[in-house]
Amino acid sequence: MFRKAFPWSRDENKELPLVDEKGDKVRIREKREGDIRNEYSWRVDPELSRLDATRPMTMSYEDFFRYSKEEMQFPNYRSKRLAVETLEGIHIGNIMYYDLNMRSRQAELGIMIGDKEYWSSGFGTDTVNTLLRHLFTVLELDRVYLHTLAWNYRAQASFNKSGFKSIRDVKRGGQDFILMEVLRPDWEESQSK
Repeated sequence: MFRKAFPWSRDENKELPLVDEKGDKVRIREKREGDIRNEYSWRVDPELSRLDATRPMTMSYEDFFRYSKEEMQFPNYRSKRLAVETLEGIHIGNIMYYDLNMRSRQAELGIMIGDKEYWSSGFGTDTVNTLLRHLFTVLELDRVYLHTLAWNYRAQASFNKSGFKSIRDVKRGGQDFILMEVLRPDWEESQSK
């Protein structure tokens, strides 16, 4: 129903397809140099860091800028960091997929809506839905999973709206997480409703 061919073999260039996907509220696109300043401000924010199970970044903006530019120039074929913007073009966050495994046809998802003015308004759910569509139709993955902090009920509710189901509790780095997943057949069924 949604399938598109995504060539992948040992002999082919393992370059991931470019992403430019529109949802109902957001556009997910490749990162640009102009996104770096926003991302830095989100990475040094204590509240956002806590929600991301990290510490606020201490790297200087200049070093972060250099690092980010280099990351954009030399993409990784097992992960893709993307920008999230409103349909009006305002950069509000980032989403990524990583630990891509084409043999088992799965990847992990991570998201941060960094601009707090866009919290609790459906932007996060639409962002996840938009990336899931890309992962299941373009990359033809069978499973997308994520780890969310056990105490972050708001995030869990948002992920549930996108079809993620709780699988089990996981401990990482001394913190409690919930492993959640969505499988392609379940996602396809939800799209046909």
